[in-house]
Amino acid sequence: MIHTLNQSANVAMDPPFHEAYKSLLAETAVDRGGDAVAVKEWELPVVDLRRLRDGAEAGEVEQCKNDIIRASQEWGFFQVVNHGVSSQVLGKMRAKQIELFKQPFERKSKEDMFLNFSAGSYCWGTPTATSLTQLSWSEAFHISLSDILGSNGSDDLRSTMEEFAGKVSRLAQELAEILGENLGRSSKFFVDNCVPSTCYLRMNRYPPCSVPGRVFGLMPHTDSDFLTILHQDQVGGLELVKDGEWIAVKPNPEALIINIGDLFQAWSNDVYKSVEHRVVTNSKLERFSIAYFLCPWSETVIKSKCEPGVYKRFSFREFRNQVQEDVRKHGFKIGLPKFVL
Repeated sequence: MIHTLNQSANVAMDPPFHEAYKSLLAETAVDRGGDAVAVKEWELPVVDLRRLRDGAEAGEVEQCKNDIIRASQEWGFFQVVNHGVSSQVLGKMRAKQIELFKQPFERKSKEDMFLNFSAGSYCWGTPTATSLTQLSWSEAFHISLSDILGSNGSDDLRSTMEEFAGKVSRLAQELAEILGENLGRSSKFFVDNCVPSTCYLRMNRYPPCSVPGRVFGLMPHTDSDFLTILHQDQVGGLELVKDGEWIAVKPNPEALIINIGDLFQAWSNDVYKSVEHRVVTNSKLERFSIAYFLCPWSETVIKSKCEPGVYKRFSFREFRNQVQEDVRKHGFKIGLPKFVL
């Protein structure tokens, strides 16, 4: 579903970007380097997970696993089809997401009273931005699954989110186990360390932007998790780095997008790649996506079995705290380079 700009309807629900970032938007010259140049659209590798299901021949299963492993090594991003999450579940989740974001901004910003989510779940823009390159023209609900588990159908939004999270969580565990076993790691690691209460959902909305090309919908970054599962609409806007160049991801309505996070790159000793990605803005169309983040306990230690290791051992808490400190200090995430031996 593609949603076009309706100025009068959007006024009340859009965050006050122009008011909050008036001085930044007044900048007359912006150094975006080559980033403002149109990039080529590519289709990510597509992995058909039907080959993993009951009845598949052994050769098909191994080939499917190899495709997952190769894409994680060479791209850090890939798509999966026949993934086990029905179009009905995805459609209902998207409808509830749109319904939520259509609420007035003032109501969304009081999410602890409006939705009983943890304070700070709703976010928009970039509070630490000191330049347009650091500003993200988007709003989001970043929600711990502990906020929605056990809804028992009492809240339609929560029960829809819980159903969606349950489906993608099983998919994430399946993919992580395949990637972990390829490294010779215990198949129980992710079941023991990445439990539902440690993982997150992030519902994103990218409003139409009056200054496209000058700001990002989401500034360039890598994900601070093991892996991410993304369901996006057909508007497009997701871009990633491949062989040193930015490429645009062609939307596939049948697929979910998988990308490797920083923790998997460190845990695998750089076998798998956590790739920088971003979302560009659109002047007329709003864009919706929802991401599931496979995260461990705060005290889970990330350490490669390989010697010599590329990274020093660290806990997820240490990594997260370092990222937050860097964002406060520099306006952007540094990530894994801070942990290189």
